Amino acid sequence: MSQTLTISDTLYARLEAIARVHGLSGVEELIEQLIEEWQSKVDELRRRQEVVRRIDALRERLFATYGEMPESVGLIRADRER
Repeated sequence: MSQTLTISDTLYARLEAIARVHGLSGVEELIEQLIEEWQSKVDELRRRQEVVRRIDALRERLFATYGEMPESVGLIRADRER
């Protein structure tokens, strides 16, 4: 599928210069790369948000099962001293 996008002449000139610097064949190739990178970052952000949601859910389940867990720093120090 092909779509047409209207952008200002100023923006087009800036994109054209960037495309040349990066050795791309034209603005269309640059825009396609930028959109693919953006989509990849959006996908990664969604994946990370899902991981955080799952971690939060696990913390809630652990708290519901075991209650407030004591800090382990003191226990680790005691182990090292022995």
